[in-house]
Amino acid sequence: MPQIRLALAQLNVTVGDIAGNADTIVRWVRHAAEQGAHVVAFPEMALTGYPVEDLALRSSFVEASRTAIVDLAKRLAGEGHGDVAVIVGYLDKAEGAVDRVGRPKGSPYDAAAVIWGGEVVTRSAKHHLPNYGVFDEFRYFVPGETLPVVRIHGVDIAVAVCEDLWQDGGPVAAARAAGAGLLLTINASPYELNKDDSRLELVTRRAREAMCPLAYVNLVGGQDELVFDGDSIVVDEQGDVLARAPQFSEGLLTLDLDLASGAHGQDHYAGIRIDRSVISETPLARYAPVPAGLAPRLEDEAEIYTAIVTGLRDYVHKNGFSSVVIGLSGGIDSALTAAIACDALGAENVNGISNPSRYSSEHSKDDAAELARRTGLNYRVIAIEPMVSAFLGNVELTGVAEENLQARIRGMLWMGVANQENHLVLAAGNKSELAVGYSTMYGDAVGAFAPLKDVPKTYVWRLARWRNQVARDMGETPPIPESSIVKPPSAELRPGQLDTDSLPPYDLLDDILDDYVEQDAGSGELIAAGFEPALVERVIRMVDAAEYKRRQYPPGPKISFKAFGRDRRLPITNGWRETSPAGTPPAAQPPVPEKVAPPGEAPRT
Repeated sequence: MPQIRLALAQLNVTVGDIAGNADTIVRWVRHAAEQGAHVVAFPEMALTGYPVEDLALRSSFVEASRTAIVDLAKRLAGEGHGDVAVIVGYLDKAEGAVDRVGRPKGSPYDAAAVIWGGEVVTRSAKHHLPNYGVFDEFRYFVPGETLPVVRIHGVDIAVAVCEDLWQDGGPVAAARAAGAGLLLTINASPYELNKDDSRLELVTRRAREAMCPLAYVNLVGGQDELVFDGDSIVVDEQGDVLARAPQFSEGLLTLDLDLASGAHGQDHYAGIRIDRSVISETPLARYAPVPAGLAPRLEDEAEIYTAIVTGLRDYVHKNGFSSVVIGLSGGIDSALTAAIACDALGAENVNGISNPSRYSSEHSKDDAAELARRTGLNYRVIAIEPMVSAFLGNVELTGVAEENLQARIRGMLWMGVANQENHLVLAAGNKSELAVGYSTMYGDAVGAFAPLKDVPKTYVWRLARWRNQVARDMGETPPIPESSIVKPPSAELRPGQLDTDSLPPYDLLDDILDDYVEQDAGSGELIAAGFEPALVERVIRMVDAAEYKRRQYPPGPKISFKAFGRDRRLPITNGWRETSPAGTPPAAQPPVPEKVAPPGEAPRT
């Protein structure tokens, strides 16, 4: 059987930086060539970054991508790598003399190119366009209708793009009909918890369906709310894993494959045209194979934590910043956010600000200072009581409005320091608080990025304990004070305040939110699951009424199945109430809760 040395390049690219991404591709082709690779595959839209969103609708951007793919082919040949077959994702457009229904000429393509000998040998476009969850590809692209099959050193390699693998039939079935010796898929598959398990199951199943080995290469790195985890995989025709790359790490996965020689199969299958090209008919002389690598999988807490660190680091650096500001309250959310920031950026680039008020407890002030000591971040204290008093001397605010003022003065201070010193502000709120609107707009909700935005409160505690245990295992000082983990959460905006004054216990709240937000369960299903009806109605009202606050919250890395923003989008002005009996008008909504609610009552913004 013919041999081929295949290299899968897990890249961390930047959306829109076509020139920089091209440089990265050339660098990794050079590295793959040094390792003796005959074929190098790069992820979906590696040349442009993914997702490009409305950049796909700008003709100037499309043309820049099309020009760059041709220039890339010439550049690789000019550097002596013309004998390496390179498969790379890029942005193209539908060509043709006339418009076609569903494929107007000039429409954008999510495309793949095969480069060899200084030329683009063949081009194709993604067949299945996802339009669910974080994906909105029907907005941007038109589907392709060909499956490229390229004969390289006597082996027919079929090339598919991401969603083509996730949907039944289509290019996978066409690859089988074409008699492909290898199905290669280029991907930009975003991370969510346990996706590595479903991805492996998918790759295994599709290899069996295609009746040939399958190679899957994926992006790594952060892009706004999305994080890509790599986890590139190669399996044989039975679905047995031959090689697997690390999660969240840039690099090459290189291995040798013994593949079936090209056997001409069908030229059409289920509306897909098999587009055949030949680079080399002659198999390579036999050579000694290199051993394949099987990277270990991360446990759940390590996976989530690494995803958040990756998302934060890339958001800060790709947007031209190097440092951040965090308000340190002494509580668990800001403590975990600070630990993540130190791991992502280095403690020297993290600035913690404590803003005690008259209601701040001594233990909270001590915990904030202790966190700074343990992590080594830059720390300062700016008491807010003089500013609160000056404000109240000029305008009368009482009750909840007076309590919210404290949070808003803190937010103003963080933004002012960031503006003066060129930092980004990090919001420290978690998904549970965001779900029920338990935050102060223009106060603790200010910021450019929210690392814990998609992390439920119960997971915040899990991650904090995990991070401290990792430190102990390495013989280091745990970054998060134990008292920040074990004490009851409180905003400390009035005497004796606790989160449970306004919210159910977090383990119960997160259980309900998982069903209502993640699973889209209705009130009847929640009650049938055993939740108390009045509690169900209360939580649903809070979640539904807080949509406008979520729209104004900073972006944060997606780690769950359904993140607020990209995944879950509801109208702000919305007359439907899940708890209203059919045929009756919705009840008036209570005010949205802030971190200042009097016992048993949701406060106003």
